[in-house]
Amino acid sequence: MPIDIKLNVTMSLDESALEDALSEYDELTVSELVKQVLDKAIALDGVDATVLEGPNTLDEYDKFAGSAAES
Repeated sequence: MPIDIKLNVTMSLDESALEDALSEYDELTVSELVKQVLDKAIALDGVDATVLEGPNTLDEYDKFAGSAAES
């Protein structure tokens, strides 16, 4: 019988680390990256990851970083 576990995880990382991680796993979004990492680490079949705050793509990150720099 499957057991559902819900987590709230906060990550803080540099832009270069985000770019490296996304390219290493060949993913375009942070949510897909997290799903791949969890699947590879502990062989989860039903992983769902959702970004609730912050950028989910590098394009969103660029906009987020640009608006933060203007403030």
